[in-house]
Amino acid sequence: MKISIRTLIVVIVATLAGGLLLGWAFFGGSSEAEHSHTEVINGETVWTCSMHPQIRQNEAGACPICGMDLIPLEDDNGEGIDPMAITMSPTAMQLANVVTAIVGSESAMKTIRLNGKVQEDERLIFSQTTHFPGRIEKLAVNFTGEYVSKGSVIANLYSPQLVTTQEELFEAYKIRESQPNLYRAAREKLKNWKLTESQIDQIISTGKTQDQFPVLADQSGYVTSKKVNLGDYVNRGQTLYEIANLSRVWVQFDVYESDLSWIKKGDSIQFNISSLPGQTFKDKIDYIDPVINPKTRVTKARVVVQNNDRILKPEMFASGEVKAQLGKTVDQLTVPKSAVMWTGKRSVVYVKLSSDQGLHFKMREVTLGPSLGDAYIIEKGLESGEEIAVNGTFSIDAAAQLAGKPSMMSPEGGAAMTGHDHSGMNQGSSQSNNQMNMLQVNESEQTFESDPEFKEQLQAVFSAYLPVKDALIESDVNTASKEAKFLQKVIEKVDMKLVKDEAHMEWMKDLNILQKSTEGIQNETDLEKARMMLSPLSDQLFHSLKKYQVEVDGYRQYCPMAFDNTGAFWLSDSDKILNPYFGDAMLTCGNVEEHINESIN
Repeated sequence: MKISIRTLIVVIVATLAGGLLLGWAFFGGSSEAEHSHTEVINGETVWTCSMHPQIRQNEAGACPICGMDLIPLEDDNGEGIDPMAITMSPTAMQLANVVTAIVGSESAMKTIRLNGKVQEDERLIFSQTTHFPGRIEKLAVNFTGEYVSKGSVIANLYSPQLVTTQEELFEAYKIRESQPNLYRAAREKLKNWKLTESQIDQIISTGKTQDQFPVLADQSGYVTSKKVNLGDYVNRGQTLYEIANLSRVWVQFDVYESDLSWIKKGDSIQFNISSLPGQTFKDKIDYIDPVINPKTRVTKARVVVQNNDRILKPEMFASGEVKAQLGKTVDQLTVPKSAVMWTGKRSVVYVKLSSDQGLHFKMREVTLGPSLGDAYIIEKGLESGEEIAVNGTFSIDAAAQLAGKPSMMSPEGGAAMTGHDHSGMNQGSSQSNNQMNMLQVNESEQTFESDPEFKEQLQAVFSAYLPVKDALIESDVNTASKEAKFLQKVIEKVDMKLVKDEAHMEWMKDLNILQKSTEGIQNETDLEKARMMLSPLSDQLFHSLKKYQVEVDGYRQYCPMAFDNTGAFWLSDSDKILNPYFGDAMLTCGNVEEHINESIN
C-alpha cells in the first residue's frame, strides 16, 4: 500500500468529522455553534474514510481499505471567513491535539550540549631525567600509575664519570687553600649533576668514592610512562619517567563547527562526569582551540579544574551544557520548533484567527533565524502577541490541502491530491531533497498497548531497516535500493487492523512517512539523495517503536554535521559509530544518543 506524497496523513478529516458526529449526536444534527455543514452532491450525503479520503460513497458503510466506518464529509463554506483560511471547530481542534500559543519576545538563549574527556594539564606534565650518565642498578618506581613525591629516590645509578669526578674533588680538596678556584670548580661540577651540597660534603667527609648515586624526583605526581628498565645504560638528560601532577586537570570538550559561533572564552559551563553520578561541576571555559580537526570537524574547548582530592582521572567521560546567548542585546521573537513547517527554503506557520463564524487558521510564511535547540528565532513574518499553532500543525495543513486552501506544498491553494497512490512515486531522483523536507515525522509522544503480533511485525521492520542503513554506510546506493525494496514489503505486511481507534490513526500517520521515505531510497540512484531519505525513515521508525512499546536491542545515534550541520539521527544494533550519512569520509562522526529499549521503558 503506497500513499501519495501530498497526503501526509489527513487525520484532520477524522477530527473534523468526529466533531461533526459528536455535534450531531448531542444536538440532533442541528447545532449552529460550530457552523459545520455536510457536503451534499445531487441531494445525497457524501461519505468518506477519515484515513483514506479518496474513498467517496453516497451511502454509509466500511472503508474498503482499512475497514473503518465511513463518516459524512464536511463542507467548509462559512460566510465572512477569510477565503485563504481553514476553519476548525473547538471539538476538532481537541481531537486533533491542536495547541496554540501567543508569540512573544525573549532573550535568545540556546543550550549547547558538549561531550568531552578529562585530560592531564599539559603544564603539569614533567619528564624525569637523569643528570649524569650511568647504568641503572636499582629502580624504586617499577610501574606506571605509582605516585612519587618531590625529592624522593626513584632510582640508583652506577656512573664511572661520577667516580672520576669524586677523585678530582678529593685532589682539589687537598689544595683548597692554595687553589680555591679549582676546589670550587670541582664542587660545581658535581652540583651540575644535581648532587646536593650535603651529598658533596658527605663524600668529602668519608674520603671514599661512591660508585652508586641516587636519582631524586624533581616533581611530585603520578608516573604515566616508564621509559627504562633495570640494567639499562642511560645518558645524561635521558628520560626515565613521565610524571603528571593531577592536582589540576583539563576537561576537553568537543565543539562542532556549527556551534562555534555560540561559544566563547569565559562562558560558564556545567558538566557531569559519567563515573561520578550525582556530582555536578561548574566552571568557565578557559581556552578554545583555534584549529578545527579536518576529519571530525570539531575543535576543543578547555576547562581548567582544581583536583586536589584527585577524584578526576584522565580519560573519564564528561558531558556538559553551555547556556549561550545571541550577541544581540534586544529580545528576539521566538517560536517552538513544532510550530514551524518547512519545504525547501520556505518555512511556514499557521496563525490562529477568530471571527463570528468561529476559529480559523491561515498559513503564513516566515523567515527563520538561528536555531535555539527546541525553538527558532523569527526574523520576519510574525509580530509579538499573535497566536499560532504549536502542535497539530501537520493536521491543519492536511485539512488545508483537502480544502484547496494555501498549504505548505501548495502555497497558492488549489484542489488537493489525496489518498493512496498505488502507481508508485514516479517523481525522479531530482526531487529527493524536497521529499525529505516535506516528510514531517510524526513525533507524537502518545504510547499504546498494542497486540503482540503487531509488535513482532514492527520488530521485523527494524530488522529489515538495518541492511538499508548498512548499505549507505558502505556508500552502495544500488544495494541500499534493493534492501529498501525488501523493507517496503515488510512494512506492507504490518496489519493495520491489529490497532484500533486512536492507535490506528497514529499508525496511519507513521505508515505514510515510513513508506514514502523507503520508496525514496528504493527509487533513488544518487547516493547523497538516498541518504537524505534515511533521516525521516530513521526518525519515524524510532518514534513508532517507542509509541507502540516495541522492544528492540538497538541504539539511536546522531551526527550533528549531516545535511549542512542541521544534524540527523539513525538507528543501529551496535553502539559502535558507523555514520551512514558520510560513509568513509567521516565514518566515526557522531555519538550514541540513547538505547532504544531504555527510551521505551
